[in-house]
Amino acid sequence: MSRLLTTIAAGLLTALAIAPAAAQEKVVNVYNWSDYIDESVLEEFTKETGIKVRYDVFDSNEVLETKLLGGKTGYDVVVPTGSFLQRQIQAGVFLKLDKAKLPNLQYQWPLISERLAVYDPGNEYAVNYMWGTTGIGMNVDKVKERLGDTPLNSWDIIFKPELLAKLKDCGVYILDGPEEVIPTALRYLGKDPNSKDPADIEAAGKLLAPIRKYIKKFDSSGYINALAGGDICIALGWSGDVFQAKTRAEEAAQKTGKKPVNIEYVIPKEGALMWFDNFAIPKDAPHPEEALAFINFMMKPEVAAKNANFISYASGNLGAQQFIDKAIIDNPAIYPDKETQAKLFTVTTYPQKVQRVVTRTWNDFKRGK
Repeated sequence: MSRLLTTIAAGLLTALAIAPAAAQEKVVNVYNWSDYIDESVLEEFTKETGIKVRYDVFDSNEVLETKLLGGKTGYDVVVPTGSFLQRQIQAGVFLKLDKAKLPNLQYQWPLISERLAVYDPGNEYAVNYMWGTTGIGMNVDKVKERLGDTPLNSWDIIFKPELLAKLKDCGVYILDGPEEVIPTALRYLGKDPNSKDPADIEAAGKLLAPIRKYIKKFDSSGYINALAGGDICIALGWSGDVFQAKTRAEEAAQKTGKKPVNIEYVIPKEGALMWFDNFAIPKDAPHPEEALAFINFMMKPEVAAKNANFISYASGNLGAQQFIDKAIIDNPAIYPDKETQAKLFTVTTYPQKVQRVVTRTWNDFKRGK
């Protein structure tokens, strides 16, 4: 009898030890861009599902890609941009989505899903989170003070050295992203922004070289606060980030009673890059079921709208549009009209040999060579 009791007691202790461990497995590890979610959504997800969210951030596709290609990231959900997604799919780093466990796919915007399919044929690996453009964010008052009557709706103010030189004193930031800036430079040159010709990439480098000395910093996240605080006057950046800067400037002004920094976002007349940020599940995700639950929750129209309202980006969720603030949904710089959409372009991944040319060209530009 004593042996039986000992065995039962040991079994109970084992069960008690296992129970907390099992409970700890109700977690999803998310790796997303900085300043890119309404954090109350994470709390709502945990409340509804019982799944805890461990949330980390990055500020460049290159950082995310290095982790993914290295393997064993420890993350369950990541958010790569389209052109990076394409080559990461080719490298076999993602799980195919079990769409039977994603009923909220019904709310996704077919137009955006079709465009995403350029990178992810059949939409087998990714679900669009947000999309937007890469353009110019500016402190309008400071820029006009220095450039006078120069039109502000052109890439001239970035790529013409004689114009950018006039803005050096008040601060110029450029995205630290060759896959964003080089295609934009190619469009400005009248070339195919999606060109894979090394000669074209080198031509973009020659256009960029003379403006290097006027750039204060290459930055993919800090320009939000720098614009909002009036510390810089212009940034080549992402649409939603600039609108976040505008919101922060207005909020700061309300607290201080001062006039807010006059921040605007411009899609230049020559056109701009259209990009797509997307949820995907790494092949070695420790919690793939929780990852699917997270992605499905994020596709609920009310949740998608809450994120769009918070970060001022366009959502890939069509069902969300009825819940998105009018000031956002009616803003052509966020949801471009058909005329502007016709000037937007997308780019696909570079072949490995061309990627080396892109990397060398970009590094030479940053070093001022």
